Amino acid sequence: MSTQEKSNTKLSLNHAEFIVLGLIAEYSSHAYDINKRIEERGMRDWTNIGRSSIYRVIKSLEKKGLTNKWIEEVDNRTLKVYNITENGSRILKKKVFNVISEFMGKKDEDFYVAFSMLPLLTQEEQIKAINHSLDKIKKHKKGLERMLKQNSHTPLNVRGLFEHPIRILGTDIEFLEWVLEEIKKGGGQIDPESYGK
Repeated sequence: MSTQEKSNTKLSLNHAEFIVLGLIAEYSSHAYDINKRIEERGMRDWTNIGRSSIYRVIKSLEKKGLTNKWIEEVDNRTLKVYNITENGSRILKKKVFNVISEFMGKKDEDFYVAFSMLPLLTQEEQIKAINHSLDKIKKHKKGLERMLKQNSHTPLNVRGLFEHPIRILGTDIEFLEWVLEEIKKGGGQIDPESYGK
């Protein structure tokens, strides 16, 4: 493994970098456009990204070699436009796959971000990631059900601590099984040329 490949495997994306790199992957963008898309999609309601952090995040992505920039003149203004590098695409795709396949059915902001980027994965990768997540959630649910059975004699406030997550996991299983069926019908694929437009 080359030095470059070793450094690539150590690269990680924090939550804000994950969001911004995903938006840049859709099409080349400047910071104002990224902020605008975050607003239009209501992303601040389901992610943790501030308005002022966009510039810091973009600089971090550029420093890591995940984006490139060039200068454009628009209406007598100078804009820095960013696009994703080949390495950035590799890192982003790997992150999307890992987050989806490791989803455990609990509130996870990265899962929502990864799910919004599902078209970055092939149909085979989508199926593999969702199946892996489903297996983990089902095992976790069975474990909680065993514990509930062992604690069936306890008061409601104790039993409820098992019952509530069991029901939520059941809903997550239903959702992911529906997603899997849609993927198998071809619903998870988008023409890469039109992605994000």
